[in-house]
Amino acid sequence: MIELKTAGEVDAIAAAGAVVARVLGALRAHARPGMQVRELDDVAAGLIADAGATPTFLDYHPRFAPAPYPAVICASVNDAVVHGIPGPQVLADGDLVSIDLAVHLDGWCADSAISFVVGPAGPADLALIEATEKALHAGIAAAGPGRRLGDVGHAIETVGRGAGYGMLADHGGHGVGRSMHEMPHVPNEGRPGHGLRLRPGTVLALEPMLLAGGGDDYRHDPDGWTLRTADGSRAAHVEHTIAVTEDGPRILTAL
Repeated sequence: MIELKTAGEVDAIAAAGAVVARVLGALRAHARPGMQVRELDDVAAGLIADAGATPTFLDYHPRFAPAPYPAVICASVNDAVVHGIPGPQVLADGDLVSIDLAVHLDGWCADSAISFVVGPAGPADLALIEATEKALHAGIAAAGPGRRLGDVGHAIETVGRGAGYGMLADHGGHGVGRSMHEMPHVPNEGRPGHGLRLRPGTVLALEPMLLAGGGDDYRHDPDGWTLRTADGSRAAHVEHTIAVTEDGPRILTAL
């Protein structure tokens, strides 16, 4: 069942999205060589509390996971694609970091992710991040009223595959609102003109995950959460929560 949100409910999700955007921006500015990744989690926890919001990932326990998620953010470094647990790893110049964050505010959830390089960035990493961001915005542009989910996935894959990158198998975006994961699943690939018709009030999290090596396969870390590229290549992940409106897509996790 897909719950269409009212204009007021979309505004409430946007309020949560503003918190997410501010925290992610602060983490990007705070990240530096020599710091432990878990320091970013501590910064995020304080900022979320100051905003009167609650971290959605903390203690989240889906069926696939061996234990509840133990942190506020997901911080995935270099060959880690998604769901990386922030720990004692020390960041170094040139590390590619993807940070994913969701919060609840007044009963509504918003979810977003960014990728960036700590210190000097190599051209290959910059190209990977740029393509991932372009894929995201192509998907957003395709999410107009009356369009279909297949149009969104096709727009994302056209950019990602066209640039020669792999796309994380078995993963994509999702509906979001009262809960972090709602219907529908939003594949990062699709056939134009096929799939669910998008109606005003549909709220989705779109999240392309591109793999530099060109393959789609991944492996699990022993922690049961972190997904890494099977070939050891680097990955980037970006995400926005958006609403389909009569006037077109509205990004709810941007300042």
